[in-house]
Amino acid sequence: MQKKVFLTLLFSFFALKVRALEFAEKRAVQIEQLELFQKAYPDVRFHAVWDFCKKDYLVFVHFPSMPECETVEFYWAGGRLLPEDKYDQKEKSSPILYFYPESLVDPAEMTAEQLGRLKENALAESAENALGSPMYFYDYLYDSFERKNLESHIKEIPYLGLSMKIHERIEKNVRNVEKRIFEAAKTSSAVRKFLQELTIDAFFWRVIKGTERKSFHSLGIAIDVLPKNLHGKASYWAWTRDKIGDGWMFLPFSERWFPPREVIDAFEAEGFVWGGRWGIWDNMHFEYRPELVLFNQKYNRTKKRACEAKK
Repeated sequence: MQKKVFLTLLFSFFALKVRALEFAEKRAVQIEQLELFQKAYPDVRFHAVWDFCKKDYLVFVHFPSMPECETVEFYWAGGRLLPEDKYDQKEKSSPILYFYPESLVDPAEMTAEQLGRLKENALAESAENALGSPMYFYDYLYDSFERKNLESHIKEIPYLGLSMKIHERIEKNVRNVEKRIFEAAKTSSAVRKFLQELTIDAFFWRVIKGTERKSFHSLGIAIDVLPKNLHGKASYWAWTRDKIGDGWMFLPFSERWFPPREVIDAFEAEGFVWGGRWGIWDNMHFEYRPELVLFNQKYNRTKKRACEAKK
């Protein structure tokens, strides 16, 4: 009897220890992810404390437009950065940080399971109540709660031989992208052709249908680049779906338009995510999300180290 009690207590002890280690590991991952935001936005200050009631991190954020002593409070909420009054609605939105593939996945090599998930994602994206990244953090960062306030930060700048409107906060980054592209054009005929045929769209105020969320174009931090003539090639999954239905999922790369590799590299080097990496592809689209770029760089480095360790 005593032996049985001892073994039961021992088992309980180890079970509690395992749960404690898992909990500590989860909290460490959350702090690592929050540090990516700090690195992505060095002029924004983040300070996190553990809320024992909600069992989540309460994050105090100081934006550069605020008086020195003021902060905004967000809950981490699984990587959503939600104000307290929206915390109970966290399942109605998706995390700000998400994984996307380092290399494009050829539709000819997709499994039935992958194609099934892709179709589900497309249906979810098309729904009026589609999940999306919460905009609360970005509304403070870009002063975009109201259109009038946001437009006071929008600048029209000459760009790649044309002009576009962007948020003043990302002007340095888009200028650096431009320098990289012009430098690449010195040795790449594909980039020179890209510049000769280029059209650009950037800032455009739009609330996503069926939601209260604004698109990243509304913030002036997303840029679409397209040639004047696609010559029959596809650039966006939804436009293709409207023409050929589910065939958009199987459309080979040879029938899709892609920006030159050097252009993609130039944008990604300055913190822009390329929509061509998404399963529901948007090959013309770039948006300034440095925290997301850093997150995937970190994930891919970890994945590579794990693969090398298995060899």
